[in-house]
Amino acid sequence: MNGIATTAVRYIKLGPGGAWFDRCIREGLLEVGHATVGHDLASAGDWDAVRAAFAGNNPTKASDFTRELRDVYTLPDTALWITIGQGRLWWAFAEPEVFAVSGEGRGVRARNVIGKWSSQDQKSRPLLLDGLSTRLTKVAAYRQTLCKVEHADYLLRRINGIEEPAVVTARAAQTQMVASARALIEALDWRDFEVMTDLIFAQSGWRRVSAVGGSDQADTDLVLEQAATGERAMVQVKSSATQGVVDDYLARFLRGGFSRGFLVCHSPRSAISAPADAAFHLWLGDRLAEQAMAAGLLPWLIEKNC
Repeated sequence: MNGIATTAVRYIKLGPGGAWFDRCIREGLLEVGHATVGHDLASAGDWDAVRAAFAGNNPTKASDFTRELRDVYTLPDTALWITIGQGRLWWAFAEPEVFAVSGEGRGVRARNVIGKWSSQDQKSRPLLLDGLSTRLTKVAAYRQTLCKVEHADYLLRRINGIEEPAVVTARAAQTQMVASARALIEALDWRDFEVMTDLIFAQSGWRRVSAVGGSDQADTDLVLEQAATGERAMVQVKSSATQGVVDDYLARFLRGGFSRGFLVCHSPRSAISAPADAAFHLWLGDRLAEQAMAAGLLPWLIEKNC
């Protein structure tokens, strides 16, 4: 795998309920509590003695707590550590040395991270929780201090900015489907093209308040209303168009008092464009095909072309 690699992956909760998270991220620390066992005892590596110390206070958790401290003191600098906070996943490697810390609201021991905590992948994209699989982010529900991370292969792909194999396959299939839908749209009779456009808007929550292709509005083929927002839109449907057609329809939109304007065209005769800030939208080529697919019209398109 290109990018970072690791010999182990651990999730760590930085303080009770994440209370130390902000400071640890800011200061570049991997900080751990477990005050029952002091730094000197843990650093000696006598894990039977550590377990016995934990058992005196909490026998049911003694083995778990011992495992956690052993990981903190023995995992090398090639181990990857992750934590969760501020709506993101954070990751870092840590220096192997463990040192004692003290003070109110602090843990007992810590390691310095190498460099700093990062919440971005290797392509500088944020690792937002809502963009990550629950199979990974569910680790935040772990109630103790640290644990192994399942699906480490998925985690490393995300940090390295590598798409999941299934996603790569799905994107290729989606691209082919868009190309197929575009070809089917381009083959439509103009009357069916107008009906398809009306169906797309209807599936998107727009309500038609004019006849298709026969509107009493001189400047548009369709007049639409969005009940939820009160917006009104004018829609012009063209099998082909030039930049002159775009400019003419844009001028009609700007003087028409509508909230939005749409020019829907499957086969422009040349490169055409519209201002990005005018609430005026061009639906052409692949974008139009994607809109039709999002509206569930692929079976309809196939039937119309049979």
